[in-house]
Amino acid sequence: MTLLELLRRATGYLERNGSTSPRLDAELLLAASLGIRRLDLYLQFERPLSEREIAPFRALSARRAKGEPVAYLLGHKEFMTLDFEVTPAVLVPNPDTEVLVERAVTLARALVESGRGEIRVADVGTGSGCVAVSVAHFVPEARVWASDDDAAALEVAARNVAGHQLSRRVELARGDLLVPAPRDLDLILANLPYVASGADLPREVLAEPAHALFAEEQGAALINRLLVEAPDHLSPDGVVLAELDESVSMRLQGLDAYTSHELRRDLAGHVRVLEARV
Repeated sequence: MTLLELLRRATGYLERNGSTSPRLDAELLLAASLGIRRLDLYLQFERPLSEREIAPFRALSARRAKGEPVAYLLGHKEFMTLDFEVTPAVLVPNPDTEVLVERAVTLARALVESGRGEIRVADVGTGSGCVAVSVAHFVPEARVWASDDDAAALEVAARNVAGHQLSRRVELARGDLLVPAPRDLDLILANLPYVASGADLPREVLAEPAHALFAEEQGAALINRLLVEAPDHLSPDGVVLAELDESVSMRLQGLDAYTSHELRRDLAGHVRVLEARV
């Protein structure tokens, strides 16, 4: 069987089993199985493949067909043009979260341009560490305190921090919300669980850790707790940026402690990030 024939068969198989991006999934898994770049697949369409080469790909495709996220099968995912290790202990970095990071980078750079020296940032519920690492990478003046209440997630985050050589500027700690964070922060960033229990989600999303997805109060519980706690940790004019969706945005509490707030949308026009300033 040629490489192209295998890709076509795998694409059909994954599509029949619920993948919303079957060709992309097949290409990523085949490239990983063969140890080549995805781009190289297009240069080798007529390459005949032996059963020994096909077997690992078939195994990965079968797991994908059962709903395992591609990122877990590959062990990594790109986010903000950076590569991150991903395991089933953490959420898969989502392109939607880049809205939060891009806004954080814009605000941090504005502070630098205003003459501020070190920019003090907390990343609450860091998971894989993709938010903390990305902000530290794109803002050399940033020092980031990243926390999570899950030890397994922090182990993944620690490897990502070290892999991007940011251990001197990203400090990891285990704890509940802002408990491990210092005071006088310029930015508090949070991608906390905000999905209501019982929500209808794709299989691959449900394969991610439930404690990182679901929150009480129809998804608003942890974000509301954060909004109450954050003012005591922020410097004057400090900002909270929290990822959410429109349903959660209508259940927010504690905003009377802030001088202003707004909801930012992603490229698809969906409410994605709360920005609240003390």
